[in-house]
Amino acid sequence: MNIFLNLLEGAWHVLLAGLILGAGLPALFALGIRALSYGADDGQKDSDHKPHPGMRVLAYACFAVVLAAIGLGIGVIVAGGFGLEVQLGWPLFVRE
Repeated sequence: MNIFLNLLEGAWHVLLAGLILGAGLPALFALGIRALSYGADDGQKDSDHKPHPGMRVLAYACFAVVLAAIGLGIGVIVAGGFGLEVQLGWPLFVRE
């Protein structure tokens, strides 16, 4: 029974990571795109639209989080190839 509970706990972690990274980051990017189009009319050309200042800040924050997650993911992959480990804190990459 203990093995089954460990299996369910591991599956829950994989499911949560998949939801955050697999669906969460694209949804966050879509929210940023939607924020940039806030206040546009249907008949308005794209080049004539000026985003709302508050929505522009929200969009850039969404894009920054997505870029940071992508950079961290690439950093983890590259660090593993060089025999380094990623830690929270400074320095970010340490020897294993």
